[in-house]
Amino acid sequence: MLKLLPWLWAVNHFKPERTMEQKEYLKSGEFLVREVEAKDVFVPEEFDEEQQMIAQTCKDFLEAEVYPNLDKLDQGDRELMKELLKKAGELGLMGISLPEEYGGFGQSFVTQMLAAETIGAGYSFSVAFMAHCGIGTLPIMYYGNDQQREKYVSQLATGELLGAYCLTEPGAGSDANSGKSNAILSDDGKHYILNGQKMWITNAGFCDTQVVFAKIDNDRIMSAFIVDTNSPGVVIGPDEHKMGIKGSSTAQIYYNDVQVPVENLLGERGEGFRIALSILHMGRMKLGANVIGAAKMAITDSVKYANERKQFGTLISSFGAIQHKLAEMVIRIFAHESAIYRVSKDIDVLMEKLKQKEACDEGRAAIEAISHYAVEDAILKVYGSEVLDYIVDEAVQIHGGMGYSAEMNVERGYRDSRINRIFEGTNEINRLLITDTALKRAQKGDYDLFGQAGQLIEQLNGITDGKSGNESFYQEKQRYIKNMKKCAMLAIHAATNTFGRKLVREQEVLNNIADIITEIYISESLALRVEKIETLKGDAGSLYKDILDVYVFDAAGKVRKWATDAVYSIADGDEADALSRALSVLTTINGINVKEARRRIAAKLIEDNTYSY
Repeated sequence: MLKLLPWLWAVNHFKPERTMEQKEYLKSGEFLVREVEAKDVFVPEEFDEEQQMIAQTCKDFLEAEVYPNLDKLDQGDRELMKELLKKAGELGLMGISLPEEYGGFGQSFVTQMLAAETIGAGYSFSVAFMAHCGIGTLPIMYYGNDQQREKYVSQLATGELLGAYCLTEPGAGSDANSGKSNAILSDDGKHYILNGQKMWITNAGFCDTQVVFAKIDNDRIMSAFIVDTNSPGVVIGPDEHKMGIKGSSTAQIYYNDVQVPVENLLGERGEGFRIALSILHMGRMKLGANVIGAAKMAITDSVKYANERKQFGTLISSFGAIQHKLAEMVIRIFAHESAIYRVSKDIDVLMEKLKQKEACDEGRAAIEAISHYAVEDAILKVYGSEVLDYIVDEAVQIHGGMGYSAEMNVERGYRDSRINRIFEGTNEINRLLITDTALKRAQKGDYDLFGQAGQLIEQLNGITDGKSGNESFYQEKQRYIKNMKKCAMLAIHAATNTFGRKLVREQEVLNNIADIITEIYISESLALRVEKIETLKGDAGSLYKDILDVYVFDAAGKVRKWATDAVYSIADGDEADALSRALSVLTTINGINVKEARRRIAAKLIEDNTYSY
């Protein structure tokens, strides 16, 4: 039996006052035009003892309860998954993000993300767990009234009830508001009569409560309802046969004249679309944390195999080609992790500000803060899911033929990873959201993107790389990243000037800009983390600087390609050539020996025989 008592005792008796930094918070997307100092970001090296204890409890639970049952879970054992979820609830793992008054532990968003990262190594269990704790519970916590929270959230926090989130319909995927599910008020005014069909519902096979979206009467915008699964007329279909996450119960749910009490309307009438979008923001961010745990697991499996497998009489971990793969896996997940915890702290800061200055209810303050960072939510969902796909693919390759065998965990990890690029809005939709949301925030006046872009265009022919005198290691990286931001501004200015409102139809250009914006945020977050590690621990050491060197060197090349593609898709002739020349200047950086840098990064991984960065 796992022992949670030390953690519970620590949480209840050693709650230090968490002082929120009194600084102006960085608005979503504002990183494009505003410089940030390393001292103002949170990095994983700052996790406190309490946070580490919570993470360890999550790891212990996976080791004791989940890993021994992975094969049974993959055979679709609904009752086993339900039993494991309830055990997690009994240990308090489902209440990390919930207030104490509803049976939770009221932990910070940073801590919630650390728990999500740790559970992310749990394969299909993590999908069921996160669906319950996130989209199955938090809509009620964030948008419910006191009575709804008391009735449902208190039991969801302990696992007495298990939750699901029912949005998608056969004809309504990315266009969620086009759903046909309908609710009509009964003649006596006591119930809504719900009819409709939902599909791809995680935890459908054993959930007790459902957050269901439907339109009332002929409303244009949908509303949200809390539906008890045991209500007459709720019919659960058989589990879908899926490529991966086979242990997760995924099924269709049918509603046939289901009587939903009027007091189970969640939020206001017609607020469903807002609720759905807000919860998707939260889901994207949590998914971005989940993939870190899965990636670290795949990297550890890979290096252990490489340290055991011999070819030509030599361990394959000694081969340069394998070291390149191992190092690149480390570089990409370390960079992603840097961005995840940077924005998580920003969310905590804004959450506190909203509670104190805007007099927001705690639930509303939480979801408003998360939703505010819509640009970063989308960035981290896209980048994280694609990094995990890269890592699990390379993990299979390092394992060779054994990687294709169901005997190895990397085979399961490979299949389970693929859904993440579809979950919580496809990556195609999220790329469009990155650019669209950043531009809308700038147009609203959140930050002066267009003014700075206009000034840059005026200086186009005389543009330089900005180098002046001797630079420190970090000053050099800051200059490179600042120049990448200028590339984004040039592409945005050209696109908005040329296409105007028709830009929405130029998805290829929007994708180019989204990828540039993403690379900027990840590069800057990594640079700030490495610099802060040095302030926390003295010299950061060559390995962290190697990670930063290689990442930024590669990022500059990618930004040049995407920006040049965008420019020649927007303009032609002298204008395109002038923009291209400026992009070339702005993405010119000093060369580094990436081979030796990667070998040094891989050497630590090989020596430790586990991911320990």
